[in-house]
Amino acid sequence: MSAQTIGVVLVNLGTPNAPTSNAVRRYLREFLTDRRIVPMPPLVWRPILEAFVLTSRPRVSAQKYRSVWTDEGSPLLVHTMAQVTALRDRLDGIRVEAAMRYGQPGLFDVLDSLAGDIRHVLIVPMYPQFSTTTVASVYDAVAAYMQSRGDQFEYRLVRSWGEDAAYIEACAQRIEATWQREGRPDVAAGDKVLLSYHGLPVAAVEAGDPYPVECVATTNLLRQRLGLDEASCMMTYQSKFGRGEWLTPATIDTMAALPATGTRRVDVFCPGFAADCLETDEEIGLLNRDAFLGNGGQRFVRVPCLNDSAPWIGALEALIRRNIAGWID
Repeated sequence: MSAQTIGVVLVNLGTPNAPTSNAVRRYLREFLTDRRIVPMPPLVWRPILEAFVLTSRPRVSAQKYRSVWTDEGSPLLVHTMAQVTALRDRLDGIRVEAAMRYGQPGLFDVLDSLAGDIRHVLIVPMYPQFSTTTVASVYDAVAAYMQSRGDQFEYRLVRSWGEDAAYIEACAQRIEATWQREGRPDVAAGDKVLLSYHGLPVAAVEAGDPYPVECVATTNLLRQRLGLDEASCMMTYQSKFGRGEWLTPATIDTMAALPATGTRRVDVFCPGFAADCLETDEEIGLLNRDAFLGNGGQRFVRVPCLNDSAPWIGALEALIRRNIAGWID
């Protein structure tokens, strides 16, 4: 079998098409009607969503998106497309595409574009750690797509890669590259490295979601690789949504509290995000920065996500090649 019959789809969360209230409303409607995200019965949730959430939140979110939007568009889409471009150079003859679980380019549309010519498709959810709210949602969407088709291609799904040695090395090199520019934090004097992951409702964990266990595994490997202990390299969760109980400690609360403990500098990296996006550029880079500096911190350093850094593209290529083994002669 030749490489020309193989497709690879990188699937990330999604983004609105523009930093406007209307575009954000369309995006949020799709996102927040996924039962993996909000498990409430639709008859209960949809009236709340339409009457309250989608009347106020799009305007606020659009303002946040405008603060990080680039000339090329949404940071998440820009960085994801850069990853695709880099992989196309390395995976000669293999179709590499990007898709979003919510928004555009839509996953169904991308799979449709492959279905006529491609007989084998590897789908890579761009979440290092598995969660029912992210990776499982991609699984659901792919299964629904396949149920709608008569002539089907063979496909494989990558579950997670949060303990992959090359991914850990790429994360470590990303942090160390920042230290080469900014200087290494003085952990002996109380400086901190903070690893911030996207949050998750406690109810999802109680229902069996393994996400926090996988985040801890990634954190421990990064601490070992960087030569840091638990006190100097902290782990927190960000992006709480709604009133329910979420995983703690919360990144924003930790940022506000650290200066009072004597921490003058904090370096933040988000190992759960393969590409910079609203949650890293705005929430971490602006909101959490202000929480730290506004409470007496002296220096805030945000380490960029993996994006299209060479070590990460190499790690991603290796991950893909392992998972398409047997499909190429």
